[in-house]
Amino acid sequence: MYQYRRRLTREVAFGSIDLGGYQPIRVESMTNTHTMDTAATVEQCRRLYEAGCEIIRLTVPTEKDAENLRNIRDQLRRDGIDVPLVADIHFSARAALKALEFVANIRINPGNYASRQKFSNSDYSEDEYLQELDHVRLEFIPLVEKARQYGVSMRIGTNHGSLSDRIVSRYGNSPEGMVEAALEFARICEDIGYYDILFSMKSSNVRVMIQSYRLLVQKADAELNNIYPLHLGVTEAGDGDEGRVKSAMGIGTLLEDGLGDTIRVSLTEDPVREVPVGFAIVKKYNDFHFVKGDNGHLPLKHVVESRNKQSSRNLSQNDSLPFNPFSYKRRGSLPLSFADLPVGGDNVPKVETEVHAPLSDYESVFEEVVERLAPIKSQDAIRSEFASVRVTNSADLNLLDDLFGKLGAARRFIVASTSDASLAMQLLDKVSKVRLDIVEGEKLEKEFLQNLDNDRVAALELCFIHKHTGSSVPAEILAHLAEKLRKQGVKRLLFSIITDDAVFAYRRLVQEFNRRFLDNPLVVRFKSDSSDRLESLIASSVQTGSLFCDGIGDMLALHTRLSIVDEVNLAFNILQGARIRISKTEFISCPGCGRTYFDLEKATAAVKERTAHLKGLKIGIMGCIVNGPGEMADADFGYVGAGKNRISLYFGRECVEENISEHDAVDRLIVLIKERGKWVEQI
Repeated sequence: MYQYRRRLTREVAFGSIDLGGYQPIRVESMTNTHTMDTAATVEQCRRLYEAGCEIIRLTVPTEKDAENLRNIRDQLRRDGIDVPLVADIHFSARAALKALEFVANIRINPGNYASRQKFSNSDYSEDEYLQELDHVRLEFIPLVEKARQYGVSMRIGTNHGSLSDRIVSRYGNSPEGMVEAALEFARICEDIGYYDILFSMKSSNVRVMIQSYRLLVQKADAELNNIYPLHLGVTEAGDGDEGRVKSAMGIGTLLEDGLGDTIRVSLTEDPVREVPVGFAIVKKYNDFHFVKGDNGHLPLKHVVESRNKQSSRNLSQNDSLPFNPFSYKRRGSLPLSFADLPVGGDNVPKVETEVHAPLSDYESVFEEVVERLAPIKSQDAIRSEFASVRVTNSADLNLLDDLFGKLGAARRFIVASTSDASLAMQLLDKVSKVRLDIVEGEKLEKEFLQNLDNDRVAALELCFIHKHTGSSVPAEILAHLAEKLRKQGVKRLLFSIITDDAVFAYRRLVQEFNRRFLDNPLVVRFKSDSSDRLESLIASSVQTGSLFCDGIGDMLALHTRLSIVDEVNLAFNILQGARIRISKTEFISCPGCGRTYFDLEKATAAVKERTAHLKGLKIGIMGCIVNGPGEMADADFGYVGAGKNRISLYFGRECVEENISEHDAVDRLIVLIKERGKWVEQI
């Protein structure tokens, strides 16, 4: 909970590689070609292999597709490409049994495999429930026996959107249902002595995905005979920065928890573009446990073992958790306001971004402030609520006054930061919020604290600059200061930490605040000095998005080397990915596969172009019916592939128009949105 420690699992055979144990966290992708098109599929596999992809999955909807896996595999091997292949199975037992002969691993969806009804909303009596479970067992055992015969491992991959009617009738479309669906199949495997399995718990809802994996680990590790590896992914993540942010948040949160042995980033883009994103996400964790040698990754086993022992000592059974890992509940905090904007309590988290230029570069500061606070594009354009300027000396105070004069009424959205307590005291009467940085190893003057009261204009944020990792020092110091100032009656206080390991630092801070019954609002801060755009985006998403997914945070503050527009959009993408602040249309779009018979990437772009201005609306764009209605359970509208160049439209989970021509489908979607009263004209 408070420092990184990888969960040590059983190693599972996976063709030319192994998964789990001390193996590196592997990066997977999936072809979106038709599996019967041997040339196109082999070519895409080659491109994925050259991009570094370590595992390639192919969809296998029919027995005929399964038989063609032989041709694909043999051609790849003739080309010197030995990357493990995975057969993705949903409904067909015959396709699964045949596919086993040609792949290293087979993925089974327990919501679809051997299920006799789908989306029927049927109620099951106890006898009917058990009878259906017996049917599943009868259908599944032959596949398990053949997998053992061929030395093929199996992924039991649950999807939030495709649970069986039987499971939904008892557990609902919930993390509990996802976990039970997977455990039913795992119990059957263990009953007949088959242990080469791994799990996945995918959802397009990042919070549901995180909670499901954690719950699976708790239940499976307690019940089953082995600790099995995990494949991580956020399904239907979308495209562009939004898809990368959601994937990084979901996968990264679990990797920070020490969970995960292989990952797939699901983007509605060319699958080759998923691979560098995947490697960027796992790099930190593989670098921690492995060194790169001539023969590949070499495990630093002593590091893993010492970390495991150290963590066991540090986290006793009596430690109270800073949040519920299995159910979302936002941390309660005292509401306050500055610049006439409410912060904390039940209010949506506000966004603050930091002006990069020093106040001495007056014109640059003014231009940055204007761009961060009021983009010229439109009144509805996304912007940060607050722009922070750095005050380093007394001359900056005069420059700040000049800036205020030029900004007029917008001056109230300027906040200031400094590491000088005397400057902070003067700033408290000038701006709406002052951030005082407490630098590790330096003392904070007692006079500053003693002179604080509630008569100042500004709210005060105390921020600990933490240079080391794995320490409880920031939490202890900030909690001590919060307690001291509470006794003085000072109320308008916020707290934050700047550190590379924000996830663990803020968890400790919340734990310490809870222990002392402190409810001050928290500003989740993260600073990335990386000049690599993808690296900065991923690190920011993991280290802040993880916290908001667990209910921690009342403001989000980023400082990156991204452009102003990219940085502001990143902040709002993180909050939207955590489902805590919806600021624009959310698109739940799948990456496509061999079941998709229209240009999904082109269709997604067309839908986005027409509907992106519909703030707060959720639109699902799915290649086929496999996960469509279920995965779009909380979407307002759905655009789902129904066959070759044919589309069906959904309102919620109800199909309202079937088999529309692809050429007319976007127009019909707009009409549907208007008919349901959800359309607004673009300004």
